[in-house]
Amino acid sequence: MKILFADDDLKYSMLLKRFLEKEGYEVVYAGNGTIALEQFPLVKPDLVLLDINMPGLNGFEVAERIREADRHVLIFFLSDRSDKADRLQGFQLRANDYLAKPFYPEELIARIRERFASQLSEVVEEETYSFGNSVFNYSTNEIRTGNSKVLITSRQADILRLLALNKNVSVARDRLLETVWGSSSYSNSLALNVQITYLRKALKNDPTVKIESLMKKGYVLMADAD
Repeated sequence: MKILFADDDLKYSMLLKRFLEKEGYEVVYAGNGTIALEQFPLVKPDLVLLDINMPGLNGFEVAERIREADRHVLIFFLSDRSDKADRLQGFQLRANDYLAKPFYPEELIARIRERFASQLSEVVEEETYSFGNSVFNYSTNEIRTGNSKVLITSRQADILRLLALNKNVSVARDRLLETVWGSSSYSNSLALNVQITYLRKALKNDPTVKIESLMKKGYVLMADAD
């Protein structure tokens, strides 16, 4: 698996690069966002690791341009900017994950393995779910309602998939957290609230569908008879 890693902190980057290489990954390092964007079509990585505060192009700008060219490559933000607004912007750019520095390298490896395993386990056939007047394509992260198409993040797609599998049935918060994030921590619980808000906006074109909150229990995807 090829990783393109962009961060202007050379000492830190070399340590993390060596750690990743010991785990069997091929890592190409870029010292800033401009170099990363130049390297992307040459390296053709499976995963892009992006710091945010970099000279030239920052991580958000790099991610936006990469997503214009490739909406399937995995993108992880690794940044000391951990406030809510930055995390939201990262996921709005359709990043697959956001790790706040400092983090344990083993945590990064675990998240990479989970994402790669998820990709490798996908079958050739598209995985789709119908509810109300909408069709959700889990394979492409698309929600179609009539002529309208909305693209959601991979994290949001994982949440919606679990809700769609249990349409009109409550799904416990802890189950969503453990399935999508791997942990029911307080920070992940807050992140779930944010992702549900975005999913509700993504489904606003279909008045026959809504995501209901059940106090202290979880969420349910409510849909009129298909």
